[in-house]
Amino acid sequence: QVQLVESGGGLVQAGGSLRLSCAASGSIFRINTMGWYRQAPGKQRELAATITNGGRTNYADSVKGRFFISRDNAKNMVYLQMNTLKPEDTAVYYCNKLGVPDYGYWGQGTQVTVSS
Repeated sequence: QVQLVESGGGLVQAGGSLRLSCAASGSIFRINTMGWYRQAPGKQRELAATITNGGRTNYADSVKGRFFISRDNAKNMVYLQMNTLKPEDTAVYYCNKLGVPDYGYWGQGTQVTVSS
């Protein structure tokens, strides 16, 4: 069964940190590059960070040096450590494999709100 469950979001002050978690079903997670996406109010969903099955990472310029993606292949989990958060990081955060269109399967996401 296809399933993605994101958690760990919340309200945090600017400069704070949060750690997001994503539990992915094996059919999504196995051998796939996984990513954390985010969608701010009124904006399109954007890709924030990716990690290959082998652990190679890539980041959007807007989060580079502040966000860190990791995965536990044994547990089918993906994580996003977010440090030095800014108000512009406020968004709903989703995890998914790379290349899924908007009309594809997405989890419910987790809300991150950063106050100034």
